[in-house]
Formats: sequence, structure tokens, C-alpha cells
Amino acid sequence: MIKLDAGNVPLKPSHRRQLMTWLKRSLRLGQQLGDFALKITLSRAGRGYEARAAVHDAAGDFRCRTRRADVRDLFRELARMITSRLHAQQVARAA
Repeated sequence: MIKLDAGNVPLKPSHRRQLMTWLKRSLRLGQQLGDFALKITLSRAGRGYEARAAVHDAAGDFRCRTRRADVRDLFRELARMITSRLHAQQVARAA
């Protein structure tokens, strides 16, 4: 399950679709681990954006945070961070 809290960030529908596309791999990895829940909170401060992600799955919980000036770069980096951490959890669990 993915929950997006946009806060004070006005997102276009294309941004939402793009974020979901980038999160497809992490969603699949989380479902393989089991009991997957992802909450993303966005906020805007000045000209920059900040994203915080709280991930819960059967292997454990973790949080990610990133800041960028562009929403697309922010989403791309956040998706990469989440995917790499989930992959590490899956590898550690298999070993």
C-alpha cells in the first residue's frame, strides 16, 4: 500500500503518474517481503521541496528523506533510495 500526502505541494496528475511508475519496482519488492506499507510526505520550503518516506515491511522499518529544487528529481532520488533499501533487506533476509 502506498499513501501520498502532498502537503503544501501542488502536484499535477502527470507528476503523480510518474511517481507511481518509478515506485513500481519498490512496490514489487515490498510485496515479496510481505506486509508492505509506504507513506510519502511532501513539503515545500521556499524554492525547494522535501520528501520523507516511511517504509514498513516484514523485514523491518526504515525512513528516507531527500531535498531537491525540482519535483521530478526529488521523486527520482526518493524512488532510488527506497528501492535500494528494500533490495538490501531482501538480500539480507535471503542470506
